[in-house]
Amino acid sequence: MSKLAILGGAPVRTAPFPSWPVRDEREAEAVAEVARSGQWGFFSGTRQFDFASQFAAYQDVKYGFPVMNATCGLEIALKAAGVGAGDEVIVPGFTWVATASCALTIGAVPIFVDIDPGTYCLDPKALEAAITPRTKAVIPVHLYSCMADMDAIMEIANRHGLVVIEDCAHAHGARWRGKGAGSWGHMGVFSFQEGKTMSSGEGGLVVTNDKRYEALVHAYANCGRVREGDDLAEGIIGWNYRMTEWQAAILLAQFSRLEEQTAKRNEAMGYLDKYWEQIDGLAPMRVDVRQTRRGAYVYTFRYDAAKFKGVSRSVFVAAMQREGIPLSAPYTPVYRSPLFVVSPAEFPAAAARCDYAGLRLPVTEHAVTEECLSMRHSLLLSEPKDLADIVTAALKVRENLGELAGKTVEELTA
Repeated sequence: MSKLAILGGAPVRTAPFPSWPVRDEREAEAVAEVARSGQWGFFSGTRQFDFASQFAAYQDVKYGFPVMNATCGLEIALKAAGVGAGDEVIVPGFTWVATASCALTIGAVPIFVDIDPGTYCLDPKALEAAITPRTKAVIPVHLYSCMADMDAIMEIANRHGLVVIEDCAHAHGARWRGKGAGSWGHMGVFSFQEGKTMSSGEGGLVVTNDKRYEALVHAYANCGRVREGDDLAEGIIGWNYRMTEWQAAILLAQFSRLEEQTAKRNEAMGYLDKYWEQIDGLAPMRVDVRQTRRGAYVYTFRYDAAKFKGVSRSVFVAAMQREGIPLSAPYTPVYRSPLFVVSPAEFPAAAARCDYAGLRLPVTEHAVTEECLSMRHSLLLSEPKDLADIVTAALKVRENLGELAGKTVEELTA
């Protein structure tokens, strides 16, 4: 039995895993072309619209409007949906803070609901139970590498007259019953922040199949300007949330690799899933058979401390990291995040109506504090021999549980 690296032994792996972002002369030449052209922004360039139409079509959506980031994209989508002060927007408790804060910034009230324990995505039953006469919209999040149950969510939303805005920040290339993420709801929002599976440093795209929503998104993102021919009332207040040609040029280059990279990530996830099924105490996520392709922003799997002799998840993570495997824990619940601050002066409706400090979502909190393990998507671009090191490290830790049981990370690393 090999000695664990956290106890002074040799690590399974010392070589680095693939870095991110992947880039080459395509990105460099694309940016150089923009510089030479002198067409750098919304009014003079065409690259952002070329990218928006290509990527929207790839996700099976008619329209796409490029924006500076996905956070403002979510806010714009809510405004286009007619959500306003005092309206309620249902969101999962397990997501990035922007999914909820976009509602706060327009005076609406985010209502957190629990997640499906198998996918960590919004639980449709929890959604329906949370609907009130004030509910105007729901933002299901396709979290990490799983998609929310869009069949159930759309059925519930249509029955109650709710607007569905898919948070697709993690779902580039993902498909539900063969149809792209972002094409199921009334609108969808993608992210191109530097860590995403397509990156321009920052960037976002709002997609929709509805021409009126597309026109509203354009107006809200373009300083309130209403295009000639768009059947909208004048007087919309909008901000400058436009994308630049620099971002679009990089995204067109990144897009040229997406299909190949997504296929490779899906192969890698299948490889790892197969091994976790064979290790007692580790389990892959439940991939719904209707999810015909995963987007793979973060690869997640589940840890059961009871089957690892009570060794805490934090100790398991620390031991894996010392073996050269960059394993980590996930987001905190949004309603526990230090970035989610609801002051009565700034957000009176939400502060008066919701006791976020007292909120308890048991499935979310169990996943976040005890169960969920995550690895960034760049690892999934590894070759099979490198993926094998991840499995070898997990087996090595499992073989040495007696050395870890009852210990804390601080005790092991002192």
